[in-house]
Amino acid sequence: MKTCIDYQFDAEIFIPALLSTYDRIAGTANFHGLKPLPQMQVIGEICNELLELMFPGRCGRERRGLTLDQILLQQLEQVGAALKGQILLAYQYEDPSLERYDAMVQSDQIVRSLSALLPQIRLDLKKDVQAGYDGDPATKTIREVVLSYPYIKSLTTHRIAHELFKMGVPLIPRMMSEFAHSETGIDIHPGAQIGSSFFIDHGTGTVIGETTVIGNNAKLYQGVTLGALSFPKDGCGSLIRGVKRHPTIEDNVTVYANATILGNITIGANSIIGSNVWIKDSVPANSMVTIAEVQMTIREINNRR
Repeated sequence: MKTCIDYQFDAEIFIPALLSTYDRIAGTANFHGLKPLPQMQVIGEICNELLELMFPGRCGRERRGLTLDQILLQQLEQVGAALKGQILLAYQYEDPSLERYDAMVQSDQIVRSLSALLPQIRLDLKKDVQAGYDGDPATKTIREVVLSYPYIKSLTTHRIAHELFKMGVPLIPRMMSEFAHSETGIDIHPGAQIGSSFFIDHGTGTVIGETTVIGNNAKLYQGVTLGALSFPKDGCGSLIRGVKRHPTIEDNVTVYANATILGNITIGANSIIGSNVWIKDSVPANSMVTIAEVQMTIREINNRR
């Protein structure tokens, strides 16, 4: 039995009308006919493999008969080749005139440069893990932090994406950060600078903008926003990109749940920012910022009918 109604578009009307809309963006958002793009699914797989590289065995994969150095070499070669392929596509899309050989050379150099940074990234991540263990009495072991806390997945991706961002790699760093965002609920722009021993407790809904600078031993809770208060524009009304527009969070600062900190301001070292506050001016060091205590009313509910 036929359960749907056949439908045919009037191609002579529909296609020209739709086609005319593609010229209005000067081709910048039109992907048809261009070189292949990096794929989010592949980027996600790369992020997961980088997590496995930083914390071997985390995914539970069995590699019997291999020593740790053999496992690391195998993992690095695998993820390096995949990342190089996606960076190659990003370079070719960014500059269609770039010869494939030149794009391959650039991609290879990027992966080699990133590989040289991985030992320091892992040391930073070990400090992040320790910060989570030291900062949350609910966790029993270091392994529990590595295996189950979402901020570790987010920070592993961020610390690697940040290095690629600094190297000027197009598309890939932001795709990596958006994959981590979709997986963890933590939204960190790859441009954000984050110091050592960083801990995001719970994490859901946390947003850290592109030009944010976070010092050492900082701690954020869920729902914190480190955002921009306004977006500067040039004389033609276009956004000026790349200027500092997000907060600087100095060393040993704790920001509690759902606090909103906006603009190019500084939260001084050793300060505590209470829940639900809205801050758009700098806060001196060694300060506590809270909302004035509100009056609470309790009344009896009459449940009789």
